[in-house]
Amino acid sequence: MKKRWILLRKVWKFILLLILVFLTFSYAMFEGGFVSWFLFYSFLPFAIYCMALSFYSLNELEVTRLLPKSDFNAGESLKVTVKVKRANAFPLFFLLIEDHVNEPLKSAQQRKKTKSLILPGVKKEFSYEYIIDELPRGEHFFHSFSLKIGDPLGLFEKEKTFNQEGKIIVYPAYSELFYQPFENQYDQGLTASRERVQRDTSMAVGVRDYQPGDRFSWINWKASAKRNEIMTKEFEQRQSHDVFVVMDCVPDQCFEAVVSYTASLVRAVLKKGAQTGFLTYSKDRAYFPINGGEAHLRQLFYHLAKVEAKSLRSFDRVIETEGLFIQQSISFLLVTAQLTKSLLEKASLLGQRKGSITLFLIKGHKETATDYERSLISLASARGIRIIMVNEGEQRSAFSEVNFRT
Repeated sequence: MKKRWILLRKVWKFILLLILVFLTFSYAMFEGGFVSWFLFYSFLPFAIYCMALSFYSLNELEVTRLLPKSDFNAGESLKVTVKVKRANAFPLFFLLIEDHVNEPLKSAQQRKKTKSLILPGVKKEFSYEYIIDELPRGEHFFHSFSLKIGDPLGLFEKEKTFNQEGKIIVYPAYSELFYQPFENQYDQGLTASRERVQRDTSMAVGVRDYQPGDRFSWINWKASAKRNEIMTKEFEQRQSHDVFVVMDCVPDQCFEAVVSYTASLVRAVLKKGAQTGFLTYSKDRAYFPINGGEAHLRQLFYHLAKVEAKSLRSFDRVIETEGLFIQQSISFLLVTAQLTKSLLEKASLLGQRKGSITLFLIKGHKETATDYERSLISLASARGIRIIMVNEGEQRSAFSEVNFRT
């Protein structure tokens, strides 16, 4: 039905064009004189162009999207270049082109940038560029292009969609933090350990299978040759500095700040040489066992790029149920934007069974703690839970305030 309607519209416009030509010619014949014939001959080129455009095919156009890279950090800008090629030099009065992107990039301002009006004339190759400012975190897709051409009279217009898919991944923004593990416990809470997080490589106690993140110098070549697979030396560890990070995915206006701080935190831990596990509970449960190395960091950042604030389970419930599956006695780092008494109770029980607890409370820019939150912070300190309040955009200063200094 739709195709039939489009065909009827084209036939009607073609008939209308013939009627206009006939009217101008009749006017010139009956009126006579220079003015009437001038109007007829002036209108004739437009009529011929309209007829030629009705037979012009957009299938000869080739549209290409050029992206400078596929990986970005949140807040960066993206410069997209769109190139159009065609086989012949048929004159085009205008070309309206729009790049269709996914919903997170479809703000009103960005939509104007992805659409462009070009006057190609007889050029066979032409291009345009647009810039998307402050990329939001996430996995973003470019779907297709829509091209539209027309004549000066507005009688004939043609539109076609070209499928051209593309994808970029925007990782969360992070800050350079200096991680120092909490170790000794006093009446006032936890203190930061000054010991460097590393294995004692002066004494090898055995060999094991190679794992991603192991150093090249740790490979035991004799054992690898005997077993016909890569084996690495097993060193005696001075002390376990493994941590487990749990991030709250309950909807909150500070969720992006929570993700950004979590990214900074896990990056600082892994860059220090420690190993970390990670857990989120959004639409689906995502669990990453304790590991280290660049590959593990990339895996965590990829997950943080796509995670959404769509958890239907409160953070205290997540701590209560998911903590039972973690076997090691390690340090837990909890990141949330909502502090409740129930959360402190569940975190306190987890700390008694598993290890030390540090909770990072993320607040908005220059936002201060409420009286209720201050009372909960005092209660947490009495139960051996350290709470560090971090304001959005002030991540590095928050670490310096808790003796995370070199």
